[in-house]
Amino acid sequence: MSEQEKKQDYSAGNIQVLEGLEAVRKRPAMYIGDVGVKGLHHLVYEVVDNSIDEALAGHCDTISVAINEDNSITVRDNGRGIPTAMHPKEKKSALEVVMTVLHAGGKFDKDTYKVSGGLHGVGVSCVNALSSDLRATVYREGKIFQQEYKIGVPQYDVKEIGASDDRGTEVRFLPDASIFESTVYNYDTLAARMRELAFLNKGITITLTDLRHTDEEGKHIGEKFYSENGLNEFVQYLDRNREALLTDTVYFEGEKDGIPVEVAMTYNTSYTENIQAYVNNINTHEGGTHLSGFRRGLTNTLKKYATESGMLAKEKVEIEGDDFREGLTAVVSVKVAEPQFEGQTKTKLGNREVTAPVSQAVSQMLADYLEEHPNEAKTIVQKVILAAKARQAARKAREMVQRKNVMSGSGLPGKLADCSSKDPAECEIYLVEGDSAGGTAKQGRDRNFQAIMPLRGKILNVEKAMQHKIFENEEIKNIYTALGVRVGTEEDSKALNLEKLRYHKVIIMCDADVDGSHIETLILTFFFRYMKEMVEKGYIYIATPPLYQVKKGAKSQYAWDDNQRDRLIQEMKGSGAESSVGVQRYKGLGEMNAEQLWETTMNPEFRTLRQVTIENAAECDQVFSMLMGEDVPPRREFIERNAKYANIDV
Repeated sequence: MSEQEKKQDYSAGNIQVLEGLEAVRKRPAMYIGDVGVKGLHHLVYEVVDNSIDEALAGHCDTISVAINEDNSITVRDNGRGIPTAMHPKEKKSALEVVMTVLHAGGKFDKDTYKVSGGLHGVGVSCVNALSSDLRATVYREGKIFQQEYKIGVPQYDVKEIGASDDRGTEVRFLPDASIFESTVYNYDTLAARMRELAFLNKGITITLTDLRHTDEEGKHIGEKFYSENGLNEFVQYLDRNREALLTDTVYFEGEKDGIPVEVAMTYNTSYTENIQAYVNNINTHEGGTHLSGFRRGLTNTLKKYATESGMLAKEKVEIEGDDFREGLTAVVSVKVAEPQFEGQTKTKLGNREVTAPVSQAVSQMLADYLEEHPNEAKTIVQKVILAAKARQAARKAREMVQRKNVMSGSGLPGKLADCSSKDPAECEIYLVEGDSAGGTAKQGRDRNFQAIMPLRGKILNVEKAMQHKIFENEEIKNIYTALGVRVGTEEDSKALNLEKLRYHKVIIMCDADVDGSHIETLILTFFFRYMKEMVEKGYIYIATPPLYQVKKGAKSQYAWDDNQRDRLIQEMKGSGAESSVGVQRYKGLGEMNAEQLWETTMNPEFRTLRQVTIENAAECDQVFSMLMGEDVPPRREFIERNAKYANIDV
């Protein structure tokens, strides 16, 4: 048989059976989402979820997480401890079964765990498969048991190593560097999830310690997360940078039709809606039946109250579902024994039996609150009426934008320098700060696939603007029309028709200084609030222009931070070149010529783009409200602490 025939031959011999955890290592993204930063952190969540499940079952109240000096992770709880006796079917220790067999564990026994977290349901065995080293230590029945593994393979049978009155499970694992793009953990990312879990599971203490770093006093960086009032405190945390409309948080906790439901909500003076929905501690950012139930209960109850109070008749305005959610911050958390997930990223709840219990819970909670708080009830209805009027004004603004597009033929903004390719998958558009830098970018770009859209100054802060003001803003209108997406509909003001999107890379390119970072944040706020789907699909990027050019004679190199600059200077000093040491500091994009901008920031072969992702929707909302809210000092402090730029104002 020829080589060609062998390639085309498909027989029983071509069917591979992957034993044990081989499948996880062969296709890790199927089990943890990806092998980038997100997947790396997901390993921690899978282990912590086991401890949370023990807490939900009433057997654990303390969980500790540590990032060790070598970027390994240690998770310890005070639960019952994973059983270590011989498994009757597998003929090996139950601990080894849990650690080495996919879909093995107590979560599949309804008598052991009524509900459990974890999106993929693969648990700690998946973590074991993707770790170069893992050690499981169990404190149970007055004894200490231990087993160690390398890439999921046990190094010895489970053994007893001592005695202890403690109880619980400790897992220490080191992610496999041959699997993951990076094995460096981000403290803030883990802290956000631990904080979220503490809010969602009141009464549980979760500690996070970073053993890689110390503060000025020499103490390891760390936090303790504990919530006594659960979602009440979660809503207050999310809204702490906004001006409150209500004196109290509206709160409900109970069980409807066998489904535990917990809801907390409040109103603020902003124009954005922020509803975070959870199922078994999983943030279902695509929504689902529990979110539908919340919205139905909210709309029906508020509309009934507004009508019976006579306030609607005075205003003669038609109100719709969206109007009730403007300025609303809410957290909805349900526990479902067998959740069915749908959607592109499997984070949309599909269980139909959940809608009615959540709707009933919200209706009961809200009706009681409105009756007991007539002043706050009046404030809410006035907010709803204002939102309805603003929606009508926004509709007219949208119609003007769409009419202008039709009247102007192509509908493309005059400032846009478009690319010749019409394939969105290969096309990219640079949103550039200022006409000067925009002109340089137009000269330096590759016209085949790169489009340039200069933006004038700081665009509108959408966090503090009414919707019709947003659609009337010239720069924002230009962004909408350049991208080719719809400006929303009256039913859903943020709906996007992404099938008409003209570019699959939208790159924000600003100066590397405080003002540039502020403009980046303004643009990102707009995308997060009004084009969130584009962020979720990975279409939004940030360019990283260099801060310095280091020259010696004919030789020149670029540096993106002070450390890199200093290293290049030292290297060039020792290079033996005869000409003198020169350092040019770029205070803005306009200081580079077209060729320099191309080779450092726009050439796909050498540039560095930072893709914008949403790791934690609740945390993102809180950060944007802080950055774009009324208080200037927290915003400036955050930008100066996190932005990567030189101190060019000195």
